[in-house]
Amino acid sequence: MNADFFYKTGKLAIGSRLRMLTDKITADAALIYEMFGVDLKPKWFPVFFVLSQGEAMTITSIAKEIGHSHPSVSNIIKEMVAKGLVKETKDKSDGRKNRVLLSVKGKKMSDLFAEQCADVTAAVERITQQTQNDLWRAIEEWENLLSEKSLLQRVKEEKKIRESKNIKVIPYEHRYQSAFRSLNEEWITAHWKIEDADSKALNHPQEYILDKGGYIFVALYKNEPVGVCALCKLDHPTYDYELAKLAVASDVQKKGIGRILCDAAINKAKELGATKLFLESNTILKPAISLYRKLGFKELREYHPSYARGDIQMELVLNQQ
Repeated sequence: MNADFFYKTGKLAIGSRLRMLTDKITADAALIYEMFGVDLKPKWFPVFFVLSQGEAMTITSIAKEIGHSHPSVSNIIKEMVAKGLVKETKDKSDGRKNRVLLSVKGKKMSDLFAEQCADVTAAVERITQQTQNDLWRAIEEWENLLSEKSLLQRVKEEKKIRESKNIKVIPYEHRYQSAFRSLNEEWITAHWKIEDADSKALNHPQEYILDKGGYIFVALYKNEPVGVCALCKLDHPTYDYELAKLAVASDVQKKGIGRILCDAAINKAKELGATKLFLESNTILKPAISLYRKLGFKELREYHPSYARGDIQMELVLNQQ
């Protein structure tokens, strides 16, 4: 790969570019060890450096010190023992543990190693002086940021932001009646049977939801109906509306569409002056229950299910009286 390639890809190829830089440094590292007469493999460096400080250490403590896995350090130690650079002894305080320290050969090599470290450090510092940006500090900043939130998590967030631009929530129109029905039938029939109350609302949403003072919201993704949610008016002394008939097409789930629909319904309820919302669901629908909890819904201790499939009822307090 040449510079032109990286100009074309931009930051997208950060992994490839860092790998190329690592390969260049690693190739030179082997030659540097040879130049100083230090018979080490580059991958042994962290372990040898720690042990060159003079203390005997357990494999666990070495792994923790250098940030490597226990199996990785264990394998390196085996290779270094075979090379005669380190030796293992029993821990005096705990005979079940082994401690690792440099052998006589390893200690002699550590003197050459110290000279090598001094010259390499000086060379790296000289490179740093010739650059506008401090790579060492930048790497540390990247490591800290990625420990807080991985690159995978950050890409997921950006993906959701990008896809959300293609999501639009609109009021229900009659032309979306088949989508309203089919989307709900998909999740209901995956576990249960369509009940009479389902059939009435899904086949006649105008009569059983809208004409009674309710609302239906439709989510469009790239102008196609992929999600629906209803806000049903209740004749109840405690609850003003019920959040119901939330459904999102299986092929566009995990894009935040369910959350967007619920937010639209809740905002509408607030606009109407509602104080409490009600919903009924089933705990087998883990993503939905998780969403409701994130929205602030609390489980009711006593409930009287309206559906055979219902095993949880929840409420959301909106405007405090």
